[in-house]
Amino acid sequence: MMRHHLVFLPLIISLFIGSAFGFTAPRHLVPTSATNAVVGQCSTALHAQVGDDATDVDPSEIIARRIIVTGSVDGGYYRTCVKNEASRFRRVFGTMSPPDDNKRAEIYVEGKRKMIEGFVRWCERGDVGLSQSSQVESVTEEVPTGLYDDFYVQTGR
Repeated sequence: MMRHHLVFLPLIISLFIGSAFGFTAPRHLVPTSATNAVVGQCSTALHAQVGDDATDVDPSEIIARRIIVTGSVDGGYYRTCVKNEASRFRRVFGTMSPPDDNKRAEIYVEGKRKMIEGFVRWCERGDVGLSQSSQVESVTEEVPTGLYDDFYVQTGR
């Protein structure tokens, strides 16, 4: 039963040994200059589209954001969804305050830039299900404190 796996062993060994000793691929597998020109144009267009500022942003940089949300934020389902999205799926740290009389809550998160930006986009989506909706009123940049080791949801009791 295991013999059919051994069929690929000579191919794998030849590829490994060939690359180790500087052998090149067969000519029919090498891209032509026309293909290289198209790839070069695509990478130049992508670089122009992203811009030079994108190289300065480190997705692993630790940042913090304070998000003010309004709407159906006082229910347990919404608050559980926020906790799950923050701690389990995004692995960001922080806290969510209990809602005030105006149905406004404050979410403070800190973590890697990539995860925080994804969490902010999730909050701006506004629809968490069960006909509960929220709106992001504001997002402000903060200085990370490093005081949190998990995401906590305050109940206000």
